Amino acid sequence: MGMMKVFSGSNILAQALKLKLEEAGIDTIIKNNVQSATMAGFGSSGQAVEIFIDERFYGKAHKTIEDFKMSI
Repeated sequence: MGMMKVFSGSNILAQALKLKLEEAGIDTIIKNNVQSATMAGFGSSGQAVEIFIDERFYGKAHKTIEDFKMSI
């Protein structure tokens, strides 16, 4: 079981995609580099929030991810 990154972008967009994936029954992990950098006292770019899913579920998640990307 490996994790694969399926999205990288702003926190707002990442949260929206996370909700769509979880509605489809796919668990997600969010890595928020903006929040981590702020807590450490450093700045960070706005495209630093990443969504990961279990690679076994990519086939199930692919359509949801593509539909989301086409809608933004």
